[in-house]
Amino acid sequence: MIEDNFEEQNQIRTSVPPSASHQGTGWEREVLEKLAFATLREQRAARRWNIFFRIVTLSLIGFGMWLAFGYTQQDAEVVGPHTALIEIDGTIESGTSGSADAVIQALNRAYSDESSVGVVLRINSPGGSPVQAGMINDEIGRLRQEFPKKPLYVVVDEICASGGYYIAAAADKIFVNKASIVGSIGVLMDGFGFTGLMDKAGIERRLMTAGENKGFLDPFSPQSAKHRNYAQDMLNEVHQQFIDVVRHGRGDRLKETPETFSGLFWSGSKAVEIGLADGFGTVDSVARDELKAEDIVDYTQREGLSERLLKKFGGAVGTAVVNSLWTTSARPAFR
Repeated sequence: MIEDNFEEQNQIRTSVPPSASHQGTGWEREVLEKLAFATLREQRAARRWNIFFRIVTLSLIGFGMWLAFGYTQQDAEVVGPHTALIEIDGTIESGTSGSADAVIQALNRAYSDESSVGVVLRINSPGGSPVQAGMINDEIGRLRQEFPKKPLYVVVDEICASGGYYIAAAADKIFVNKASIVGSIGVLMDGFGFTGLMDKAGIERRLMTAGENKGFLDPFSPQSAKHRNYAQDMLNEVHQQFIDVVRHGRGDRLKETPETFSGLFWSGSKAVEIGLADGFGTVDSVARDELKAEDIVDYTQREGLSERLLKKFGGAVGTAVVNSLWTTSARPAFR
């Protein structure tokens, strides 16, 4: 600080004209020097703040790059046997952490690791795409045949319904909490019809198609009996696929009733009673009691910031393309 003040004084003296010391009085010179000192201090403070903000900006940019190009999955250092954990949290659909691409990649890593003694699939999902769920179910079946000594157990968190249960049915055993929501073995296709409202408002729908069924399920056109029956047949077909998967996966453990495949869902305790689940447990208890390997390693495939940003931009473009090809959002879904 002493050197800074000395430097400031030298700058002031050199900046004040020589004639000012002879022509002005003492108090005028003092005021002039104070003003000059204040100006220099403000300039230096501005420079310091400028440097500070530059450092902060560079730090934020660096942190953002680290997030964008950092790890997209957990790579844990494992020594010895362990339980492989994979999580499905949220809707099962393409472009999410519950997509077939993400889950299948994690499953293959978990099974191929020689140190893993088994796999625990923790599911907390209300359902989603029957295609994505079916692909995951098929891959679990393939891996169980390739690695017969590595069991796969499902642990249900809050909910394992529809597409979530479609996946769970492929497991060796399913463990739940007594208050978990399990089941909803059914398929739906939803949409809206605006024809009555359009008639009242005097709005005319002008839809031109090449192909008599191209306007199938258009919400702004009347629904014909032919199209309704076609859609119902398709839903029944997908529903039967779901039923076959559950029957194959649960086998003799399933206590089937007329309501089992009606789309109803049950509490975890009721699910155990009717054979949709095998018992109560958590990830820790299954690792400890079933797999005898308390060390748990998370193999869940997680997205980095760059993937999330790209998918947001890509999703907007993809939605526009899909909407131009299929005018309604109605499609089969496990929900």
